[in-house]
Amino acid sequence: MCGIAGVFDLRGARDRDPGSMAQAMANTLAHRGPDGRGTWGDAAAGVGLGHRRLAIVDLSATGAQPMHSADGRYVISYNGEVYNFRELRRELATLGYAFKGTSDTEVMLAAICQWGPEQAVSRFVGMFAFALFDRTEARLFLVRDRLGIKPLYWTVADGTLLFGSELRALMAHPSFRKDVDREAAAAFLRYSYVPAPATIFRDVQKLPPGSILTIKAGEAPKVQAYWQLSKVATQAPQVDITTDEAASKLDALLREAVRGRMIADVPIGAFLSGGVDSATVVALMQACSERPVRTFTIGFGEAAYNEAPYAREVAQHLGTEHTEVTLGEDAALALVDDIAEWFDEPFGDSSQLPTYLVSRMTRRNVTVALSGDGGDELFGGYPKYDLLEKTWRRVGHFPHGLRALAGRTLGFVPESLLSKAAGIMLDAGRAERIGEKRRRLAAALAAPTGDEAAAALDVVGAGDTQLITGAEGSLHPMRAGELADALPDLASRMQAGDMTTYLPDDILTKVDRCSMAVALEARVPLLDHRVVEFIWSLPRDIRRGGEPKALLKAVLARYLPPEMVNRPKRGFSVPLGQWLSGPLRDWAEDLLSPSKLDNEGLLDAAAVRALWQRHLSNREQNATALWNILMLRAWSERWLEL
Repeated sequence: MCGIAGVFDLRGARDRDPGSMAQAMANTLAHRGPDGRGTWGDAAAGVGLGHRRLAIVDLSATGAQPMHSADGRYVISYNGEVYNFRELRRELATLGYAFKGTSDTEVMLAAICQWGPEQAVSRFVGMFAFALFDRTEARLFLVRDRLGIKPLYWTVADGTLLFGSELRALMAHPSFRKDVDREAAAAFLRYSYVPAPATIFRDVQKLPPGSILTIKAGEAPKVQAYWQLSKVATQAPQVDITTDEAASKLDALLREAVRGRMIADVPIGAFLSGGVDSATVVALMQACSERPVRTFTIGFGEAAYNEAPYAREVAQHLGTEHTEVTLGEDAALALVDDIAEWFDEPFGDSSQLPTYLVSRMTRRNVTVALSGDGGDELFGGYPKYDLLEKTWRRVGHFPHGLRALAGRTLGFVPESLLSKAAGIMLDAGRAERIGEKRRRLAAALAAPTGDEAAAALDVVGAGDTQLITGAEGSLHPMRAGELADALPDLASRMQAGDMTTYLPDDILTKVDRCSMAVALEARVPLLDHRVVEFIWSLPRDIRRGGEPKALLKAVLARYLPPEMVNRPKRGFSVPLGQWLSGPLRDWAEDLLSPSKLDNEGLLDAAAVRALWQRHLSNREQNATALWNILMLRAWSERWLEL
């Protein structure tokens, strides 16, 4: 895994040294690639490619980038891994290709020479974001993997196309303008992330998952999809299969996905939380390995947020070489000032803190770690899927006005009383932010349709409050409501929506930035596209089963006893409300000071201060909304020139 960046002058190669500029941009990504750097530029074509290397496969100079194809036609700068490169290499060797080294990059270039960029990409199994320049056609390709595991940003500034693995690389170019998109900022406050393809900056985009951007001088950029989750979910041929057969097939597919992701020329391990997703990945790793797999867990002192004992049990049963570090909340609190450095675009998922901590601890021991991310979205692990579908089945036929009244009635219960009741009836993890959950449920009840109710549940932050001055609230994630005819059940549409929005823009962004901040490569075998396609080809009753993650649990039950498989779900969360009212109060007060809010001119100072005071007085639980505001403020102080 690496960091890539570059430039392509679309007006006629005015930059005399595009390679140097590309390298300067790539150097801002040194944390992603501390093992080496490279650059290539063609002044006549106006193109420059930069690269920062994290050496994983073929640690020698033959794996260095940017890399040229054997015939000299293509040059690539690439971030990620193609796990089926050995199979492709054998096939290409039979077609007459010879290889100098053992890297997947060299195989990718040979595949592109043989089949062309678009067809070659469709044969790659892995996570990747790369820039490819065709010297014969003077055409640049930007490509992102199917699920959006690896990031890629781009824009056209003053006639030059800029691209990079992170926004900071684009910001290093002198033509880049830090023009904040207020609609993107408002969307961030609602969702805790900026929905793709938008970014926090106007006219700067994320390349969508499963897409290829092509461009040459004098032409406008063209973005085309080569793989779309929405089409997979609605057009995959349905297989005739029993539940046991489906579990066996899934077991085999996951084992193949895990085995491919264990290929590395550096030490490898896995994150282990004790939950179904990571336990399945580790169980399959151990089944594929002749020696104990290395597993890593962070434990926290707060019992409600501590899954370390579960992870320890799983590790002992499977016989892994387990490393566990227990930390107090001070370890996470000490990192708050660093978040804006890891995320050069505002990001509000507070599980960023434990994710960074486990990544940092893991990196001290290995260079690659397999993760269970993606399991909740693919296998229906979130309680909201079944909860909303069942609720809507009961109340959706009632008149809209009556449901809206019921939603408003929920708001009559004082949040202080609601919190006390939740504290008595629920464990701390489920009771946290109960007031916020109540407001989301009320909004969902008031929605005209089930799909709009699902969209209302997605608003985890500031809701409809116009906290960004001048914003209309027009930017929303691209959802799957339009799939109603092809995908008739609401829960499946919610899953498809999350896999196209929340998964790449939140979950995978978090994993990428937190792991790459410490130069750790995180691999996500549950999101192998062959696994994804198989799951969506199953009949609904098998795919969804009688409980969340039923099919994945059926696989895990082959490796672990029932008591380790059937545990209640726990999130990788932190007690934000307690922190903001306690140890983080001074930090928050500084960022939310009226003078700083007024000087910035982005947020409505009076509205923000009122929200803050209602939280401190315990009249409302506003932890998520406030955390998003604080993340926006911290980002602004780090990345904007005020």
